[in-house]
Amino acid sequence: MAQLAAGVAVITVRDDRDDLGATVSALMSVSLEPPLVLASLASRGYLCEVLLRQDRWAASLLSSGQAAVASRFATAGRPSARLLVAGTPHHRGEHSGALVVEGGVAALEAETVQVVPAGDHTLFLGRVLAVGYVTPGIQPLVRLRGRYRSMGP
Repeated sequence: MAQLAAGVAVITVRDDRDDLGATVSALMSVSLEPPLVLASLASRGYLCEVLLRQDRWAASLLSSGQAAVASRFATAGRPSARLLVAGTPHHRGEHSGALVVEGGVAALEAETVQVVPAGDHTLFLGRVLAVGYVTPGIQPLVRLRGRYRSMGP
């Protein structure tokens, strides 16, 4: 599957104590009506554990110039998302309270409507609550063959 290019996003959630986030390349549109997206997260990860308790989350679809942001959120362990976005333009989503990275190709907030265990991952089907921004004029960040890449000029 590393041969299949995939967009790179950061999923964030606000927990009672902290903000959490992780880089994913498994985020997809499921339905236009109603608007649904699906995020796949490693079941053993702390973000997955928190998303099983907190229904609302945000997804920031990164641009080609945000590989450093993707790398920070891919860090192992449980670093606070507030530390990971330090120095990066961001805001809190109105509907989720989660951190939203600015400067990407798009951002959305969602509410989990179904959770599906799938092997060593858990799938979160989310109803889109809001689209924070869409920036069609910039290139997305993609992951291909284990590396972050831009789509070109």
